[in-house]
Amino acid sequence: MNEEKVFTFEEAMEKLEEIVEKLEEGDVPLEKAIHYFKDGMNLSKLCHEKLQNVEKQMDQILKEDGELEPFTIQEDE
Repeated sequence: MNEEKVFTFEEAMEKLEEIVEKLEEGDVPLEKAIHYFKDGMNLSKLCHEKLQNVEKQMDQILKEDGELEPFTIQEDE
C-alpha cells in the first residue's frame, strides 16, 4: 500500500480481501507476508475510520434550515 491513492471503502475492502486470500494460501515468503500484513492493517484502519465517520453522519439529520441536529428514534409506547 505504498501508493498515495485514497481508497474508497469498497476499494479498501476489496484490497483487504485480496491480502487475506494471499496470506491464507500459506506459501508466501515471510518478508512478503509481513508486507501484506502491514498493508492489511493500514487498510483495516482506513475502513474502520470510514465506518466511524459514516456512523457520526448517520447520528445526525438535516433540519429544514440546513442545521444538523442529533437523530433519535422515538419508539411508540
